[in-house]
Amino acid sequence: MDIVYRKAEQRDNPHLAKMIRGVIEEFDAPRTGTVYSDASTDALYELFHEPNSILWVAEYNGKAIGCCGIFPTEGLDNGYCELVKFYISDKARGKGIGKELMLKSIDSARNMKYSHVYLESLPHFSKAIAMYEESDFKIVDKQLGNSGHSSCNVWMVKTL
Repeated sequence: MDIVYRKAEQRDNPHLAKMIRGVIEEFDAPRTGTVYSDASTDALYELFHEPNSILWVAEYNGKAIGCCGIFPTEGLDNGYCELVKFYISDKARGKGIGKELMLKSIDSARNMKYSHVYLESLPHFSKAIAMYEESDFKIVDKQLGNSGHSSCNVWMVKTL
């Protein structure tokens, strides 16, 4: 597969929103209190104009097949950012695409001078959680910041 990794573009909005919601449905994850019901899911390109944020996209044959980014979520401690919108199309999984997107996001966090990367997830995404653990993310016992994702109950932090 010839994958292109690039920053999100406005043309990605409908593809990414459909893919993200499709993954939530595929894993029977909650639709409320998650990215599924966020209005910003339909306007990711615009959301990631926030300073000190970036959304990486994996593209195959001109179509977005995955994404992962860094965002300065409200309420996080100074030096913290959040790893967000990490979703991969079912046809693209198991090929290292997700890991590459995650690593690009973590590198971006370092380049933006963040000291920690925080993330929220769900037990439904156990393979992703295992990948986070392999990448030195550690489980924390409470939600940090104000993501608005009240259904997420797995919280992790990586020190950069």
